[in-house]
Amino acid sequence: QVQLVESGGGLVQAGGSLRLSCAASGRTFSTYAVGWFRQAPGNAREFVAAVSYNGFSTYYAYSVKGRFTISRDNTKNTVYLQMNSLKPEDTAVYYCAVYAGPVSTMLRDYEYWGQGTQVTVSS
Repeated sequence: QVQLVESGGGLVQAGGSLRLSCAASGRTFSTYAVGWFRQAPGNAREFVAAVSYNGFSTYYAYSVKGRFTISRDNTKNTVYLQMNSLKPEDTAVYYCAVYAGPVSTMLRDYEYWGQGTQVTVSS
């Protein structure tokens, strides 16, 4: 029901910033919670940030709290992940996903996933 396309990834130096976008198609987008997850080589996919369907509630992994900000604009069917003070440890493929519930930090709750966008942070 929802198709997701991530964009905005790239190569940056440590301390730099990137803004990822997750563009969604589908009339039900505004009813979904949206999460960002990432997966580095050799690692399991991990939770990064999530925002509730109405944008009122946000959650962050401890490793990114204070550096990343998730937001959404339901009029544009888009969710953003602003990433500041990037570290080499942030290097990963970043995925956007949606959950048909208020909000969740659990990977298994998310039904639809984008293709991912690569973020590489050099030291």
